Amino acid sequence: MGSSRRVVVTGLGAVSPLGNTVPEFWANAIAGKNGIGPITHFDPRDLPTRFAGEVRNFDPSVLVGKKDARRMDRFAQFAVVAAREAVTESGLQITDENRDRIGVIVASGIGGIMTLEEQHSVLLERGPDRVSPFFIPMLMGNSAPGQISIVFDVHGPSQTTVSACASANNAIGDAYRLIEHGDADAVISGGAEAAVTPLAVAGFCSMKALSTRNDDPASASRPFDLDRDGFVLAEGGGALLLEELESAKKRGAHIYAEIIGYGQSSDAHHIATPDPSGRGVRLAIERALKDAGCVPDDVDYINAHATSTGLGDTAEVQACAAVFGARAKTIPMSANKSMFGHALGAAGALEGICTVLALRDGVLPPTVNYHTKDPQCDIDCVPNVARKASPEVALSNSFGFGGHNAVLVFRAYSD
Repeated sequence: MGSSRRVVVTGLGAVSPLGNTVPEFWANAIAGKNGIGPITHFDPRDLPTRFAGEVRNFDPSVLVGKKDARRMDRFAQFAVVAAREAVTESGLQITDENRDRIGVIVASGIGGIMTLEEQHSVLLERGPDRVSPFFIPMLMGNSAPGQISIVFDVHGPSQTTVSACASANNAIGDAYRLIEHGDADAVISGGAEAAVTPLAVAGFCSMKALSTRNDDPASASRPFDLDRDGFVLAEGGGALLLEELESAKKRGAHIYAEIIGYGQSSDAHHIATPDPSGRGVRLAIERALKDAGCVPDDVDYINAHATSTGLGDTAEVQACAAVFGARAKTIPMSANKSMFGHALGAAGALEGICTVLALRDGVLPPTVNYHTKDPQCDIDCVPNVARKASPEVALSNSFGFGGHNAVLVFRAYSD
């Protein structure tokens, strides 16, 4: 690694279809619960897909404050609530002495699309002078880290990464780099998305990307299963507070896990489909392992990107076979999206939380809805039921439209 500064995870926050706090989210994940159901945000009757992974029981007027909530898109509300949980739970006290050394890197693949659709309707129906003055600030993908920086009055680096479904992993990886190289001592990182909207769902339907199992939404997301028919759109937000190890130890912080590697690559193949050979994914995994100072045999668990698409799942398996050889069939490799769907720019954050907690608790979350083996996905996907294990090193994979690949390496913490 390029620096002796070690980086650890000291706080977690989640807003998701499986629950709006980390304890609730994790308990439901390891129980194999399902957070996918009929769309309630709008009337989807004219769409080929009429279900999603929605965040439920989320009242922004209570969780964010009535005035502030009106000035934030739903995705930014998710980001602020998740960040608040992560910071509060970490016990980090923000003071005049440290606020300049605390950064915020929070991703979104799409940003404020809900606000865009609402304000476009206002423009058409009521005229340009009725468009909200907060429209642009609410639309901006970078409004999430901007709002978080304001909420906590922190003055370190603040930015958004936008790389579709790899966005949150890029945010976490970039935060890791900032701390590793001494540009910050702590960073609130993660991702947020709120794209369960008429236009977004219609767009994904037009691409034939979504599952159409309207008769049984809970069984629709089935990564690695032979009968998978597309992904399930979801929303949510996840935050990981990353901190320099010595700083965390000095204040007696609880340490969940250590982040030790980050690798990126581009498929350079197609704007919306993966390279079927998995070459780009393989490069990202190899680079992450090299950065971590690990060899393939060190990896005990893989938290898969696995969206439940035919090409995507197979390409990821191909890449793992190229890196891990025969072990690729036996390394546990589970898919959280089977339970809560694909939250796009928030996916890597929610899955990063699952990876960290798997290391902490010695339990691997399952891939639910797994019924029929796909010969092209000959792996141990931890089918249907969580499993006790003792992983030491875990990968968290995220890949996005545009060919973006981002892989994180986490390790169980030991001094």
